[in-house]
Amino acid sequence: MLTAEEEKLIMHTWENVVGHQEEFGAETLERMFIAYPQTKTYFPHFDLHHGSDQIRGHGKKVVNALGNAVKNLDNLSHALSELSNLHAYNLRVDPPQFALQLLSQCFQVVLAVHLGKDYTPEVHAAFDKFLSAVAAVLSEKYR
Repeated sequence: MLTAEEEKLIMHTWENVVGHQEEFGAETLERMFIAYPQTKTYFPHFDLHHGSDQIRGHGKKVVNALGNAVKNLDNLSHALSELSNLHAYNLRVDPPQFALQLLSQCFQVVLAVHLGKDYTPEVHAAFDKFLSAVAAVLSEKYR
């Protein structure tokens, strides 16, 4: 999946995310809801206003889950198994509608905004590959 160099880039870049999970997560969700308003249907019970406690809390969960994946790059399936089960069996999120690809795009924008010149084309490519792998793992239970 990822080369050794890509793994290093992801782990090194992630050090800049640690400590900002809630902020980056909330910004990612808010960007997704604005750019892709159809994704709001997955959160009918959320207060979707800027800065709401629900967006901040869920955003933090999302980024923490990605952090868990970063720590377990060698075994994403195991690291994300519980989350995959939750989405497939409990939440029953329809995989074609699954917002992870849209969320991934928004997360990369957040990284680019906050990391500036440190978010190089190589980092972008590595994160794109990583986030695609995460999406694939989370969709496995639907097959």
